[in-house]
Amino acid sequence: MEVAANCSLRVKRPLLDPRFEGYKLSLEPLPCYQLELDAAVAEVKLRDDQYTLEHMHAFGMYNYLHCDSWYQDSVYYIDTLGRIMNLTVMLDTALGKPREVFRLPTDLTACDNRLCASIHFSSSTWVTLSDGTGRLYVIGTGERGNSASEKWEIMFNEELGDPFIIIHSISLLNAEEHSIATLLLRIEKEELDMKGSGFYVSLEWVTISKKNKDSKKYEIIKRDILRGKSVPHYAAIEPDGNGLMIVSYKSFTFVQAGQDLEENMDEDMSEKIKEPLYYWQQTEDDLTVTVRLPQDSTKEDIQIQFLPDHISIVLKDHQFLEGKLYSSIDHESSTWIIKESNSLEISLIKKNEGLTWPELVIGDKQGELIRDSAQCAAVAERLMHLTSEELNPNPDKEKPPCNAQELEECDIFFEESSSLCRFDGNTLKTTHVVNLGSNQYLFSVIVDPKEMPCFCLRHDVDALLWQPHSSKQDDMWEHIATFNALGYVQASKRDKKFFACAPNYSYAALCECLRRVFIYRQPAPMSTVLYNRKEGRRMLVLLGVAFLNLQTRKPSCDVQAPSAEEAAQALDQDRPW
Repeated sequence: MEVAANCSLRVKRPLLDPRFEGYKLSLEPLPCYQLELDAAVAEVKLRDDQYTLEHMHAFGMYNYLHCDSWYQDSVYYIDTLGRIMNLTVMLDTALGKPREVFRLPTDLTACDNRLCASIHFSSSTWVTLSDGTGRLYVIGTGERGNSASEKWEIMFNEELGDPFIIIHSISLLNAEEHSIATLLLRIEKEELDMKGSGFYVSLEWVTISKKNKDSKKYEIIKRDILRGKSVPHYAAIEPDGNGLMIVSYKSFTFVQAGQDLEENMDEDMSEKIKEPLYYWQQTEDDLTVTVRLPQDSTKEDIQIQFLPDHISIVLKDHQFLEGKLYSSIDHESSTWIIKESNSLEISLIKKNEGLTWPELVIGDKQGELIRDSAQCAAVAERLMHLTSEELNPNPDKEKPPCNAQELEECDIFFEESSSLCRFDGNTLKTTHVVNLGSNQYLFSVIVDPKEMPCFCLRHDVDALLWQPHSSKQDDMWEHIATFNALGYVQASKRDKKFFACAPNYSYAALCECLRRVFIYRQPAPMSTVLYNRKEGRRMLVLLGVAFLNLQTRKPSCDVQAPSAEEAAQALDQDRPW
């Protein structure tokens, strides 16, 4: 059985700036353009039965503006009339009037159980589209950047079950076969889930293909489903279609097509209520393990081997328990005996007296620890000094208790750390796993449309941008850019809704729920002359600017400011100007 490789993300130290001072607010006005629309954007509100946090993450925080990464000056949206509208955004002029490029053949308002319509640009000439009712469209568009050759035509149209949104898609061309691979997200009801939210997240990987050039018909050739308990932060198909990468809090696993959920839940429930194979209890000096023996068992049917840190139990030629013990034992003094109640009792003598074992055999979950009332009382007494009915019963104490209310949001870590997993498209097994720990996921962005989308993680106070490379098995994730102190700054923005950056990494943008947008520009050399008060020497400062570049003061006539190249050399050599 192949085991997934545990990997780590390698930070490029030259891309970090330990001398970054901070962002400065620019008060220059930011150009804003407004445009009246003929019809409103087709926004879908969450229903009463979509009440979980996963529904909010997937559908409530949805961005109805879709940027075409193949033509970066084009933005699309879907209005209430079912029209896909294209808007050209030029930075130096006002916004042009939106133009209709496609109209959905169905009436969106006729379906009560619908989600927001979603669109993804698979290539420069192909688009995948969902109307939010459960129907998937594959559309050939021609060259979208050329109005003369642009023509949106439906090449595939099929109902795929419950409503979904499209989170990623790619276009594949192998020999004479053209394929579209797309990733669909659903949140579905789980009737037998009594303890959780009652829902699970489904990712469906659908591949649609046309076998040869003569045939015009596209059909589904592959459907694979992954299930998890949290909406993924990031999910993307590799450019060659051979794998899938997911960043999420809860793990995802592939399930067989047509698998019966109720049977799986019955099996899981039976495993949970199954009686433990053995019971064990402990004192400060020893441990006692009790095993219920099969009927008519004799001493000859039992084989037990004690080692300093290992135990092996064989019952009637079947391996009952084997593994590494939590801590060392005195194997020469350890014994076992058959009791009258047809049970096996094993006594293990601890080598480290007083050490409390949380488990008997490392990684084994088949046993159950039994605690007596005296042990529970002793543990409670030892922990008594850590608890109190009052918030701070002794404020004059040398080490006052920690008050979580005094922590900043950026200092609080999530209860469960997220992970980055890579799945093989053929075996449907996990091949690479990266434990992200406290590296909070921030956002994703498409830097190169021919590559997978990049994702941004918080590392300490900075925000680091990572580019996946599926072709490099030994180094799949490359650190390509750093946004200084942005990981710390964004933590204070409680109302943030959208987060993104420019494809050339020149700035990052943070949009709040209501009205404010923050733009954080990358640090740039400034021709401002500053002096060290103590030494009287000139200093050079690199400043990051929020919103807009800060106006700089011209140097005095008797002092020549250094060039950007000279400034960088001075900083590298740590010498004064």
